[in-house]
Amino acid sequence: MKKRASDKVSPPSWEQLGIWVALVETGSVSAAAQRLDISQAGVSQHIRQLEETLGVSLLDRATRPAHPTAAGHRLYEQAKDLLSRAGQMTQTVRSLSRSKRAMLRMGCVDSFAAVIGPQMVRGLSGRVQRLRLVSGINPGLADLFDNHQLDALITTDDPKSLPGRECLALFSEQFLLAVPSGLQVPPSASLSQLSQLRPFMHYSTRSKMGALVDAYLRRHDPLIERVFEFDATDPLLSLVREDLGIALTTPMCLWQSRYHAMNLKYLHLNALRHQGQAYPPLKRTFYLVYRPDELGPLAQDIAAMVRVAVRELQRQWVLELKISHDLLSVEEASAS
Repeated sequence: MKKRASDKVSPPSWEQLGIWVALVETGSVSAAAQRLDISQAGVSQHIRQLEETLGVSLLDRATRPAHPTAAGHRLYEQAKDLLSRAGQMTQTVRSLSRSKRAMLRMGCVDSFAAVIGPQMVRGLSGRVQRLRLVSGINPGLADLFDNHQLDALITTDDPKSLPGRECLALFSEQFLLAVPSGLQVPPSASLSQLSQLRPFMHYSTRSKMGALVDAYLRRHDPLIERVFEFDATDPLLSLVREDLGIALTTPMCLWQSRYHAMNLKYLHLNALRHQGQAYPPLKRTFYLVYRPDELGPLAQDIAAMVRVAVRELQRQWVLELKISHDLLSVEEASAS
């Protein structure tokens, strides 16, 4: 029955250990078979395989009924302990998967925090114990994420393919021109012509929003002067509302500042003309950037929450701001 020391010994299976524990505790093959709901022959076969695996006799078959040997008693004690710890491990892992995440630190641009933030807080309240929502402009938030001070980042920066991180496209929105409600827009006017009627209000180029608009104007209408510049939407749209300027902005920003936006009117860029040609569309896309080994399946849950919230808000934007639903599109595909 004993194996040579040079023989390679494989550990017994969990099933065999469970059968051995049942046999010792019940005192007989028939009782063990009844407890485990298997045949007596199956119990006997597993015990013989267990003895062959370990190279020892586990039962003293000279007695009737057979009693565990010293090796059998030692195996029972250790198998009982292993099976108990394995059960605890399973329960701990399952409990952890069902429990709330202790802390989620999420960064997002100001307009997203103001508009989608409330829905995010409600949606994540059952998944995390503490939620820290940090808002600001993209460059600063990206630095926090790179330094592991944020667990997830919702950004409009183009996704970077870097090891250890993934990116999901959430939704896109097109820019439109906000003008005072009483401004008469000449047919086929250009942005530069309109900027002569009312000054153009710029977003700061420190932000991705401002950088997008600035690059767009440099390509398609470089004659527009840069006189007024703002970091936030509220002061920018307040001046447009007071008939002091015009501005390129997005539905998200308009909803963030809807107190002012309700008193404005909007033009699609393709309704304007520069040198006889319609202006091309300008849009920004929101992405969820995260580290899969840290955020896990919660990333897909967050993406789903955002997309549902955007669809609901889209209906409100159309009804209350009277803007076209096609200015916003929800993304279903991921970007890497």
